[in-house]
Amino acid sequence: MRTWIRDVFSGRPLWMNVLMVFCAYMAFVYVPWDLFVKPVARDQEVWFGVLFTGWTAKALALPHWLVYLAGAYGFRRRRPWMAIWAPLYSAQVAIAMAVWAVLSLGGWTGWFVGILSSAPFVLLTLALWNARDFFRSEGAGLRQRYGEWALVTGASSGIGEAFARSLARQGISCVLTARRGERLERLASELEEGNGVETRVVAIDLAAGGGVETLVESVADLDIAFLVNNAGVGCAGRFDKRDSAALDQLVQLNCAAPLALASRLLPLMRERGRGAMVVVGSIAGRQPLALHAVYAATKAFDLFLGEALYVEMKEHGVDVLVVEPGTTETEFQEIAGESPHPGESPDRVVEVSLRALGEQPSVIVGWFDWLRANLATRFAPRALTAQASRDVMAARMPRDLH
Repeated sequence: MRTWIRDVFSGRPLWMNVLMVFCAYMAFVYVPWDLFVKPVARDQEVWFGVLFTGWTAKALALPHWLVYLAGAYGFRRRRPWMAIWAPLYSAQVAIAMAVWAVLSLGGWTGWFVGILSSAPFVLLTLALWNARDFFRSEGAGLRQRYGEWALVTGASSGIGEAFARSLARQGISCVLTARRGERLERLASELEEGNGVETRVVAIDLAAGGGVETLVESVADLDIAFLVNNAGVGCAGRFDKRDSAALDQLVQLNCAAPLALASRLLPLMRERGRGAMVVVGSIAGRQPLALHAVYAATKAFDLFLGEALYVEMKEHGVDVLVVEPGTTETEFQEIAGESPHPGESPDRVVEVSLRALGEQPSVIVGWFDWLRANLATRFAPRALTAQASRDVMAARMPRDLH
């Protein structure tokens, strides 16, 4: 518990932590009580110094709720929009305090009380304005934080390719591995010419026997500082209609290979006192997923493994993150047997991942997918969730697979 608390409150000045706690209290305790328990006749809300009562106050409590939720989240995750939003909202409160006193008390008394009551919020506005670089700063680059070499599995397309391009832009040399050597060679040439980094291509099938060991041996002379466990595959369709060999390969590639690479490379990072691992999971790992049963089970394995390793490795300077995209515009759908449907871009998945790395154990890409995953797992019965997933997946694949 102490480690978790230290993790939550680290990296911010004390006064900013106080603001974060206040916003969390308002968002999760006071405003819900105000909305759902407090009698309408007693309800009051002040906006821009104007007092509202009754049902109008109830309605205006909703935007207050959103304000405090945004504040708690923005302080916790150090979001760039807080650089402008936080001092603006604090300034609005300062103005509201002054206007409320003048309107309610009048005369010189109102002005005196207004100036006196708004002064703390004026000082807070100045403090937030002066601290705006805290939210804008991205800190040290990935190369400075972790080291010179990254190993990216499944780098020949999609999310893996996007990771390789993003890491290379930050000056990190890349080991690119996947089955399709020609694609890897083309990508390697682009990265070297466009970013001045070194590359190494290892064309290998990680689902094949000895694949992981061969890969580890091929990078034994490099200090791998950043591991992207991205290689994976899906296998859509009713369980009894899928070939057992394909399911075995899915488990090997999605579970056994990432586990083996992590077990060989994370100890080396721990010895150096820095490093990072990103595991590409899926929101499918948050729930039972009929017609994608084994795939969802493998991603649940990845999620639990990565979140546990986040805790184990963080105090040793090694950051671990599980990124959980929903539908992404890659070759996954075609290979897995799904019908084409729109989704996030691989670049967006990488952007969210690198922003969250070091701050949290896992991250879901996109607010809609975050809501869908959390509502399904936290509030719906598991039997209902499993049944609903079947209906969703059935619409995404040929009829002969279900």
